[in-house]
Amino acid sequence: MRKTKTSINTNELRPVDSFYLDNITESIGNTPLVRLRSMTAERGVRAKVLVKPEFLNPTGSVKDRMAVYILKQAVARGELKPGGTIVEGTSGNTGAAVAMFAAAHGFKAIFTIPDKMSTEKVDTLRAFGAEVHVCPTAVPADSPESYYETAKRIHRETPGSYYVGQYFNLDNIEAHYRITGPEIWRQTGGKFDVFVGGIGTGGTVSGTARFLKEQNPAIEVVAADPLGSVYYQYHRDGTLIEPQTYLVEGIGEDMLCPTIDFSVIDKIYQVNDKQCFETARELTRKEGIFGGGSSGAAVHVALEHARGLGPDKTMIVLLPDWGGKYISKMFSDEWMRDQGLLEQE
Repeated sequence: MRKTKTSINTNELRPVDSFYLDNITESIGNTPLVRLRSMTAERGVRAKVLVKPEFLNPTGSVKDRMAVYILKQAVARGELKPGGTIVEGTSGNTGAAVAMFAAAHGFKAIFTIPDKMSTEKVDTLRAFGAEVHVCPTAVPADSPESYYETAKRIHRETPGSYYVGQYFNLDNIEAHYRITGPEIWRQTGGKFDVFVGGIGTGGTVSGTARFLKEQNPAIEVVAADPLGSVYYQYHRDGTLIEPQTYLVEGIGEDMLCPTIDFSVIDKIYQVNDKQCFETARELTRKEGIFGGGSSGAAVHVALEHARGLGPDKTMIVLLPDWGGKYISKMFSDEWMRDQGLLEQE
């Protein structure tokens, strides 16, 4: 039997004005919502738990949204001039986002980073052509050796440089108020009950929650804070504890940042390193979702909180970054055993 030739309307194949992006930073955002199945079923969780994998942003983290927003504002205000230098203290993710922006727009970038951060993160910054200064983790935030103070010093010593200052820059909150919050509201049509995220600078949860609560004050906002960070106790009773070191990266803080708005956070759970890492590994092996330790923290807290929710409830969980940044650490059985976080076989 002779096959008939399929006719193709060539008008449908013509390029349109928007078939490409002007630069890589325009690909940020519109990350999907994905339902957890295995992990909820195993725990008897009846609520619908949807995760938002922010590692699908171009440098693999939610920080792409905030960093690019801040830098665009700085350019618009004339604070960051063509060919200038951007300076920032980072745990790695904000640095990668800033480095991407710098490479795409012809800026130089200099970063300070704590020595507890993964080799993958440090190498990523250098891959973008950035200058990186590794600083000690176990020093007070106001120590001249800390990565915060070292970044400020480099900024002072570099004429015409722009200091991002994610821990103090209120555009950090504004970015998520204007971008992340509206995106979640649009994706869900506002039909959800709980929003869960980890807190580091606090900007992601604060900005997103501020927008969501303006739309529906009944939305519950839950945050994850690592054991040793100052946020949990301060939110609970206003006490500022002496911070302790912890291994999970990208969340928690050893000082109070003006970029966190406690008024829009209803509950904070404390998580330890073992819970963060084990949950992230489980998320990868049982759901196929390759998140980092901060993603494990958010999912652990979400599943704990979801135990008290009925089947008519929906929860949105923001996953900050990608597991590929931690191959040499939490995804390494040897490293986990060395830290006492994995049983010897």
